[in-house]
Amino acid sequence: MGALTHESLVEYLLEEAFEVAETIETGADDAELQGELGDVLLQVVLHARLAEERGSFAFDDVARGLSAKMVRRNPHVFRPDGSLQESFPATVEEIVQKWDAVKRAERPERKDPFEGIPHALPALAKAQKALDRAARAGSVGGEPAVSRQARSPQEFETEEELGELLLAVVGSAHSKGFDAERALRGAVRRYQAAYEGTAAPS
Repeated sequence: MGALTHESLVEYLLEEAFEVAETIETGADDAELQGELGDVLLQVVLHARLAEERGSFAFDDVARGLSAKMVRRNPHVFRPDGSLQESFPATVEEIVQKWDAVKRAERPERKDPFEGIPHALPALAKAQKALDRAARAGSVGGEPAVSRQARSPQEFETEEELGELLLAVVGSAHSKGFDAERALRGAVRRYQAAYEGTAAPS
């Protein structure tokens, strides 16, 4: 494994994660989903093995750390010993509030609601995550409004205007509970299927 590095494996981890998303979104069967999840797990195993070779951590440490974090961040689900609570919050909103409260307690120095959003996220997903974080932070007066005067797709003249239009579309999607990134992936799949249908020889 000497030729492998964390950096050289990143593209494969991202690719495998997107393949899981596509498998789910296209309604593939469970056998295919199982295989794709296995491919993601293999990437985790490879990264852990590289870390183990340099004496940093091993796969078991990753699993133990994940287990401890899930118990710590979900006191509404788990008791401190890891056993399940007898009752759970009634709504998703309550769960999100409790999750956010625990995360704030873990990192009290973190004031920026956007800290921790990966810079490598696809732009639509990053925009939606930023809008979601701003809404959950509940900032009064500090959250910039997404432009309500978005131009129609035919009217933008600059790349900056195009960016504002795209952000407004993501904001509208967020307000309706839609996932803009998933919606665009679905539209691209439908476009490709229609194109292939018209391009097929008769």
